Amino acid sequence: MGTRYTALFYADPGIDTDDVGQRLAHAVSRVDQQMSTWKDDSDLNRLNAAPEQDWVSVPKELCTVLSAALRVSQQSDGAFDIAVGDLVNAWGFGPGEQTVTEQTLGTIPSRVRLLASAALMVDPQRNQARKRGPLNLDLSGIAKGFGVDELARCLEDFGITRYLVGIDGEMRARGVKPDGQCWAVALEKPNRGVREVMGVMELSDAAIATSGDYRHWVDVAGQAYAHTMNPVTGAPLCNRLAAVTVVAASCMLADAWATALMVLGETEGPRRAQERGMDGLFVLREGDQFREISIVGGQMQAQIETR
Repeated sequence: MGTRYTALFYADPGIDTDDVGQRLAHAVSRVDQQMSTWKDDSDLNRLNAAPEQDWVSVPKELCTVLSAALRVSQQSDGAFDIAVGDLVNAWGFGPGEQTVTEQTLGTIPSRVRLLASAALMVDPQRNQARKRGPLNLDLSGIAKGFGVDELARCLEDFGITRYLVGIDGEMRARGVKPDGQCWAVALEKPNRGVREVMGVMELSDAAIATSGDYRHWVDVAGQAYAHTMNPVTGAPLCNRLAAVTVVAASCMLADAWATALMVLGETEGPRRAQERGMDGLFVLREGDQFREISIVGGQMQAQIETR
């Protein structure tokens, strides 16, 4: 996935940590092989290349992620959608060698042709999927979270119930440390080109994921374009949100909803989080400062301004 994964856990004496390490590596490698857009032979790219209207057999894990992606797409009114592969590539964020310049900016398609929620059929019973139109699927907004859930499942298969696992900034925790303390997870300040901690969140029996505009972007004629695509406009995001962090039961859902709320924007995003009873942190850009909107259990908390 182009990044690193981590697993910190407490287990009974005598556990074979080499075996645990091998199982963890296998778990994330399996997700990468199934869902990567960067691997020509991945199961996702096999589905992308398949003829329209043909049912394609896919691994159970990929079928699970596709089904979850369609549900979040419907629940977010299309703010989260996986049929943005063409746009991701056109803006230079995909596996191709496309580079966006001021001269090529006007040649990029302005709209997604079809939403996956309207043109992708998934059959979880038979582990099959079918495209009803031209779709280029990209699971970057949900697969990493699923990979974190697979790391957690792997540890639980060993009977380990106190852990913190993560892939890059997506994390999932269970239990507490031996001293009774929760797991501490740092939240990054959304400054481009600078790694700085904005705050710390304590986590137990929950997952956390962040979507932001500060890690991956392109600069064209002095304008920064973030890597997250808006499926409605067919272009990179253009709103005041710098980052959205979501806490949920699974990292797959936290990952997808962080993206969806980021796309929904600074007004509709918090409103939707409240409506769904979610836990989330919205960080808005206001000049050279940030404003935080915290929502816990669907209830708006005090808004905080930070530099």
